[in-house]
Amino acid sequence: MKTKLNLFLTAVVSLGLSALQPASAQKFNGKKLEAVDLVNPLMGTQSKYEMSNGNTYPAVARPWGMNMWTPQTNKNGDGWQYQYTADKIRGLKQTHQPSPWMNDYGVFSIMPVTGKPVFDQDERQSWFSHKAEIAKPYYYSVYLADHDVTAEVTPTERAAMFRINFNKTDNAYIVLDAFDKNSEVQIIPEKNMIIGYSTKYARGPLPSNFKNYFVLVFDQPFANVATWEGKEKHDNQLKINGNHTGAIVGFKIKDKNKPVHIKVASSFISAEQAEINLKELGQKNFDQIKEEGRQVWNNTLGKIQVEGDDIDQLRTFYSTMYRTVFFPNKLYEIDAHGKVVHWSPYNGKVLPGYLFGGTGFWDTFRALYPFLNLMYPSINKEMQEGLLNAYLEGGFLPEWSSPGYANIMIGNNSASVVSDAYMKGLRGYDINKLYEALLHGANNEGPMDAVGRKGAAYYNDLGYVPYDVGINENAARTLEYAYDDFTIYQLAKALKRPQAEIDLYAKRAQNYRNLFDPSTNLMRGKNKDGKFQSPFNPLKWGDAFTEGNSWHYSWSVFHDVQGLIDLMGGNKNFVHMLDSVFVQAPDFDDTYYGGVIHEIREMQVANMGQYAHGNQPIQHMIYLYNYAGEPWKAQYWVREVLNRMYSPNPDGYCGDEDNGQTSAWYVFSALGFYPVCPATDEYVLGAPLFQKATLTFENGKTLTIDAKNNSNTNVYVNALQVNGKPYTKNWLSHSALLQGGNLNFDMRATPNKQRGTTKAAAPYSMSDEIKLNTKK
Repeated sequence: MKTKLNLFLTAVVSLGLSALQPASAQKFNGKKLEAVDLVNPLMGTQSKYEMSNGNTYPAVARPWGMNMWTPQTNKNGDGWQYQYTADKIRGLKQTHQPSPWMNDYGVFSIMPVTGKPVFDQDERQSWFSHKAEIAKPYYYSVYLADHDVTAEVTPTERAAMFRINFNKTDNAYIVLDAFDKNSEVQIIPEKNMIIGYSTKYARGPLPSNFKNYFVLVFDQPFANVATWEGKEKHDNQLKINGNHTGAIVGFKIKDKNKPVHIKVASSFISAEQAEINLKELGQKNFDQIKEEGRQVWNNTLGKIQVEGDDIDQLRTFYSTMYRTVFFPNKLYEIDAHGKVVHWSPYNGKVLPGYLFGGTGFWDTFRALYPFLNLMYPSINKEMQEGLLNAYLEGGFLPEWSSPGYANIMIGNNSASVVSDAYMKGLRGYDINKLYEALLHGANNEGPMDAVGRKGAAYYNDLGYVPYDVGINENAARTLEYAYDDFTIYQLAKALKRPQAEIDLYAKRAQNYRNLFDPSTNLMRGKNKDGKFQSPFNPLKWGDAFTEGNSWHYSWSVFHDVQGLIDLMGGNKNFVHMLDSVFVQAPDFDDTYYGGVIHEIREMQVANMGQYAHGNQPIQHMIYLYNYAGEPWKAQYWVREVLNRMYSPNPDGYCGDEDNGQTSAWYVFSALGFYPVCPATDEYVLGAPLFQKATLTFENGKTLTIDAKNNSNTNVYVNALQVNGKPYTKNWLSHSALLQGGNLNFDMRATPNKQRGTTKAAAPYSMSDEIKLNTKK
C-alpha cells in the first residue's frame, strides 16, 4: 500500500562543521522526514559467497572518513564480516574494507562481555536480534543478549566514542581484539588507557612498517586487567606482543544508569598521532557527537532533495546515495601543527599532503567519480591531489587501492578518473604531473598485472592485446585501454599538448575496432597473427573478458557509440542487438571458471536475459538506445532496473555494490540522466523516477528537475523543457547543469516515438568528431 508523501529536504552547500545547520523537512504523518533518516545501512547485507545482494555491511562513519565501524558476525578474517542472516556478534570492529572480495586492513575490535572474562571470538560472541539493533550512518546500537549489554558507537572521521550499557554486575569486561599477523597491546591503568597496533591486511604487498596504531581511553577505572595472545590469558600482565594479541579490562558496575564510555582513535602514522586524532572528539559527550554526525550526514545527503509518492523509492535513493560518499576513504591525517600528512602505503614514509584508499577504478570510473564531480567536486579535488601523491610515491597510479596497490581487476581506468575531473572543471592541483602519470601508465606494465597496462607492448604495436600470448581477459583489456586512450586524448587537447601526441591517442582510441567480428556483430578475442580466436562462444564468461561475456563487453565503447553503430550496420541492426540482450535466455558457459561464479548466478536469476546489472561492464548499455534514435527503450529499461533490481532492504541490490558504483547508477538514473562516457561534458538522458528533485551544487546554484505527472505507469518522456524552452536532444551538458535552472519533463504512459529520433539528438561520439574534423 502506497501513501502519498511529499518530501522536501533542504540542502546545505558547506560540509564543514562550522556551517552545520539542521536540515528542514516537511512532516509526514506527524513526523519529520530528513534525508539521513531514510537511509538503511543494512541494505545489501543479506549476501553470501554464492549470491550477492550487495555484499555490503552496516558502515558507521562520517562521509569519506578514514575509519568505519561495523558489527562483526563472522570470524576474524572473513570478508563477509557482517551477514544479515547471522545470529551472533563477535565484536564491534574498526574496518576499512571496500568489499568482501578485497577483505580488510588495519583492523581491531571491541566486545563487551559479562560473567567470565572470555576473549576467544567463539566464546565471547553473543546472540542478537535485528529487533534490538539500530543502524544509522552515524550511529549503531545493539543488544548483546548473552551478556545483557547494549553497546553503542558513534564516530568522527578518525575517532569514535562507545557507550557500553552494562547491567549491575561485578563482572563486566571490555575485550580488545588486535587480530593476527602480529599485533601489540599495552594497558596503562593509571590513565584508564589501552594502546597498541594491528598489522593485519589482506591485499598487498605493503611496506614492512604498516601499522594501525590505536588508543582507547575509558571514563572509569579498571577493576582488573589482563592481556592475551592466541588462546592464553595473562592476568595482570600489562603489555604483550605476538601473532594475535588482545586486552581485557574489568569493571564493577554499581549503577546500571552509569554506562562505560570509551574514546577510541587510530592512526597509520604513529601512536602519538593516534592520540592527536583522539582530539576530534573534544569535550563532547556521546549524544553531542552522535547529533553532530547526524547533521554532517543530513547536510551531505541533503544536497539532493527528492519528492515522490513512494516511501520505498525515497529510502532506496538515500540508501544508495549514502553508499556513494564512503569510498575512497581518507588516508590522510592532521598532525600536531594542523598540517595534512599521511603514511604512504607505497613507500612506507610519512609525507605531507592528501591520500585516499579503498576503491577500484574498474568499477567506479563509470558513475561514482562522475557523481563526485557533479555534487562533491571539492572532495574529488583532494582525491586528485592524493592520486598525484600515489604516483610520486609509488611510480604508478593505483587502479585498485587497498590501501596501496592491489593486484586485482584490469584496465588503466585511472586515466578516466583523472581526465573526467579536469574536463568537469576541477582545478587547483598539478594536472600536468598527473597527465605525465597517465602517459606513464598507458605505455608501461606496472609492478603487478593490475597496475599500468598488462600487455602494453602488444597493444601499442598491434592495436590490441592478443588472445594467445598468455594474458588473460585480453579482449576486455583492449576495449578498456581504447577508452582510456580516449580520455588521455581528451585531456591532451585540453592541456594543448603537441599535436602528434594528441593524434597518437586519438588513433589508439579507435583500437576497439580491431576486435569487432562482423560475422557475429560482437567483440571477440584475436590472436597475435590477426585471426580471431576460435571456437567462439559469446556466452562464455571470463577467458577473453572480465567477469562477463561478449554480450556484456561488446558495448564497452563508451566514447564512440556511433562508431560501434556503424560497425554493426546502422541504427536498426544496433537496436536489434541491444534488444537481443534482453530477449535471450540467461544461458552461460562457465568452463573458464570451472563453476558458476556469483556474477553468473545473479544474471541468471534476474529474468532480464543476458543483461547482468549486478556487475559493472554492462551497466551503461541501456542508455545506448539514445544514440540510435529509440530513446524510449532506454526510458523503459531504466525504470525496469530501478524498480526491479533495487530496494531499501537487506537483499536490496542485484549483485556487488562495489564502492558506490552500483549505487551511483541508481542515483543518476533516478534523477533522469547518466554519464555514459566520463571525460566528456555530457550526460545521456533516461527518465526521472521522482516527481521532483532539487540539486544544490557547491557553486551555490540550484537545479530543479520537475516531472509532476511522473508515476509507475508514466515512465516515458513525452517532452522536455530546459529553462522554459523545448529541448530535443538526448543528452544534457554538465557545464550547463552547473549553472542551475529547471528541467521540466512531461511524462506519459506511452512512448513519444518522434522525440530524440534524429541524428542531431544523439550524444557525443568520437566518430562524429573525426568526421567533422575531416570535413574541415
